[in-house]
Amino acid sequence: MTQAAFLVLTALADEPRHGYGILQEVDELSGGDVRLRVGTLYGVLDRLSGDGLIVLDREEVQQGRLRRYYRLTDEGATALAAEAERMAAGARAATARMAAGGRAGVVRPAEGTA
Repeated sequence: MTQAAFLVLTALADEPRHGYGILQEVDELSGGDVRLRVGTLYGVLDRLSGDGLIVLDREEVQQGRLRRYYRLTDEGATALAAEAERMAAGARAATARMAAGGRAGVVRPAEGTA
C-alpha cells in the first residue's frame, strides 16, 4: 500500500469526507510532510474505490459545486488495520535492532551537515 493510499484511508477512518477535506486531513496526519495534489488524490480515490476499500457516501451541492463524500468500507477498514499493524511491526523490529546495536535513541546528523 502506498503512503498516499494509507493516509487517505486513515483520513476516512473516522467519518466520510469530501476531496478537500481529505487533503486537509492528510496534511494534518502527516504533520505537513505529505501534501497531495488534487490529481494525485483523485487517482488514489479511483484506485481505492476500484479495490472496494472506499465507496461514494453521498453528494452535496455547496456554493454551486458538487462535493462527493467518500467513506471507508469494511474491507477498507480491514486493509487499513492490516497495513497499520505491518508498519508497527516494522517499527518495533527497527527499534529492537537499534537497541541491540547500542543505538537506541541515537540521532546523528545527515552526512554533509554539522
